[in-house]
Amino acid sequence: MREVLIVAGEASGDLHAAGLARELRATRPELALVGIGGQQMEDAGVELVERAEKLAVMGFLEVLRHVPRHYQLLRALEARMRGGSVALLVVLDYPGFNMKLAAAAARAGVPVLYYITPQVWAWGAKRIPKLARIVTRAAVIFRFEEELLREAGVRAEFVGHPLLDHVHALPDAATARERLGLDPARPVLALFPGSRVQEIERHLTDFVATARELERRVEGLQVVVSVAPTIELPVDRCPYPMARGESMTVLRAASAAMCKSGTTTLQAAVAGCPLVVAYRTSPFTYRIARRVVRIPYIGLVNIVAGREVAPEFVQDALRPSRVADALEPLLEEGSARRAAMLDELATVRAQLGEPGAARRVAGLASEMVPRDASFAVPSPAS
Repeated sequence: MREVLIVAGEASGDLHAAGLARELRATRPELALVGIGGQQMEDAGVELVERAEKLAVMGFLEVLRHVPRHYQLLRALEARMRGGSVALLVVLDYPGFNMKLAAAAARAGVPVLYYITPQVWAWGAKRIPKLARIVTRAAVIFRFEEELLREAGVRAEFVGHPLLDHVHALPDAATARERLGLDPARPVLALFPGSRVQEIERHLTDFVATARELERRVEGLQVVVSVAPTIELPVDRCPYPMARGESMTVLRAASAAMCKSGTTTLQAAVAGCPLVVAYRTSPFTYRIARRVVRIPYIGLVNIVAGREVAPEFVQDALRPSRVADALEPLLEEGSARRAAMLDELATVRAQLGEPGAARRVAGLASEMVPRDASFAVPSPAS
């Protein structure tokens, strides 16, 4: 049976890969779906050959420590592709691993669809020519990426942001609070300290301290912590209730949120939840990032907007009292600051395209896999 190999290295990729997998199963049931991901991919019918939580690392030093495991897995996947059963490789985000895997696919003669391409516009301009050499097609989730990659020779297509595929299922605030066991009449602060162990280690203390400060300022404040399915928070460091794998419900329930940078900030825009962005990494990684990052913002919500919609508190600027100062007016229903941010978030949401990204990506994948029963993988590249 012909295989589509789908590789997602972290929680957000697992979510979006699951949507793609469901669409592919509906339109091409004859294809076997195998890959690397998490519970959501598995629930969508993907046979996992490795779990994503074993791969999800970040930062320059952290990645170096995981090189042996990544190299071993790369060799195993390349052997699988050279074996002749893989009709298509679909990789999502996670460029440190997936760019190497895409290159291996190119050597094996397997076409590559890159869904949620590396953020070359931020710090990886040197990767664009390589993308053009190793990627057959690219499904991009930001409109500006399509032109940027096409100019470099990548066959790119804007498919919209996959977060919009979930808008129809979002509960209203009252329903979300009821689902989470929260009082609908009292303000809610949501904490999103991260989906990786390293992020939790560096963020949790400051996130909890910010919540403690706001509890002193805002009467009746409720705090809830959003936790990725793959993460266990130390209860001695986190005194608040945790919601596992329900990030969009948490954002709909929240009056405001404190989010680590990344996809969560766009989730907040889609959910209509005012937010601040907070992030801390190792001093070594931060020094390197300062030298190579070419954009002024770290939060995706601000990158899409092209301006600071949500205040950012990065590295030494991540101080609980300052973050609390920015969050306090966002927790107040009817405040001018809250109303202004809600308008800004609606503008960001409009720039993300239309719902249906998973269906459009599945269509691209289907086009790349022949329906002919005599299918054969092309001869490996020299």
